[in-house]
Amino acid sequence: MDLLLILTYTAFCVAIFKIFNIPLNKWSVPTAVLGGIVLIGTLILLMNYNHPFTQIGRQVYNTTPIVPTVRGRVVEVNVKPDTFIVKGEALFTIESEPFRAKLLGKKADLAAAEQAVFQLESEYKAAQSEVHRARAERDRVKREFNRYNAGYKKGAFTAQQVDTRRQNLKGAEADLEAEIAMENSARVAFESEVDGENTTVARLKAEVAQAQFDLDETVVRAPTNGYVTQLILRPGQMAVPLPLAPSMVFIHAEEYDYIGAFRQNSLQRLEPGFEAEFMFPSLPGKVFKGEVINVIPAMAEGEIQASGKLLGTQSLNAQGRALVKLRMIDDVSQYHLPLGTSVEVAVYSDSFHHVSIMRKILIRMKSWQNYLYLDH
Repeated sequence: MDLLLILTYTAFCVAIFKIFNIPLNKWSVPTAVLGGIVLIGTLILLMNYNHPFTQIGRQVYNTTPIVPTVRGRVVEVNVKPDTFIVKGEALFTIESEPFRAKLLGKKADLAAAEQAVFQLESEYKAAQSEVHRARAERDRVKREFNRYNAGYKKGAFTAQQVDTRRQNLKGAEADLEAEIAMENSARVAFESEVDGENTTVARLKAEVAQAQFDLDETVVRAPTNGYVTQLILRPGQMAVPLPLAPSMVFIHAEEYDYIGAFRQNSLQRLEPGFEAEFMFPSLPGKVFKGEVINVIPAMAEGEIQASGKLLGTQSLNAQGRALVKLRMIDDVSQYHLPLGTSVEVAVYSDSFHHVSIMRKILIRMKSWQNYLYLDH
């Protein structure tokens, strides 16, 4: 762009010398040269600082690696490459028979557990009945022992007869304690609950829900509106839930931003809302309007992480550029621009606004220059 400015000034000087027949001598030529150095140098410095320009820019977009949550063989690829799909549409299908069989098994276990709850209730009620029976038997034996013991004191019964009733009483009390223990065990088994539900039933319901989820996940669906490109997945391949081995890459249909890398010298002239102009190498002769969203508040060149090495001088010797996020205002949907297209950007600040006219002229001249290129 600086070369364009110099060539323009040179052409202007040649025209002036020709039109007004100015002689080429030791006064006219140095005057034109020095005037050009002062004029062009001043314009370049004012433009570069107040209305920065960068050739390093690109449209950026987000992608999501599609990783299934279950492992299995792919039986069908439902999506076509480079075709727009809406959120929830099927991308591909994993063989579902093993997961369907597992779900049926869990449902059968759940049904059996629900029936077992009724059996536990019956066992608990039976244990309660046995406790009543044992307590009644203990009370009967105890009354008999008390009668024999009272009669022994009056001489009606022998000590052997009293001792026999005493042993019967101890046996009845032991039977009662055993029945009470069995009742407690049956009660714990019957009344064991989680959120008001039998623990075994609750656990099996959770396993059924997990099995149903796994079965549903055999159909992998689009996370948002978008499309899949460079589709390589084919039926017969194994889909595995490993982040390092995604089955495909999904591109989201959303508003895409542009990122420009500007020199740090112009950071004070890169503020949100400033006007910007975009120039695409793929669209010669066209310039599009945009605006600055914000300056990304971190530079990768300054990133450090905990490691076994100390930070050295070479790690700091990196002249990085500030990354600026920009938004396109003009509609470019009519042009064939693939995502990730490179772009050159000029930003116009509110300082020395009249100088921005020169930047706008130069960027349009440079846009026409994109018609001229040679393949190496």
